[in-house]
Amino acid sequence: MAKHNELRPIIKLRSTAGTGFTYVTRKNRRNNPDRLIIRKYDPAVRQHVDFREER
Repeated sequence: MAKHNELRPIIKLRSTAGTGFTYVTRKNRRNNPDRLIIRKYDPAVRQHVDFREER
């Protein structure tokens, strides 16, 4: 059974390039209370773009 932890929720990171590509990760809500923005690789456009947290 999966551990349900409210401090480190599972979030989706959606590409800002408009391709619809997503990464799934966890974040620490105490250290990062705001929406997360990470620069990662989007294989649909074959370059690094910003990925924004989606709720």
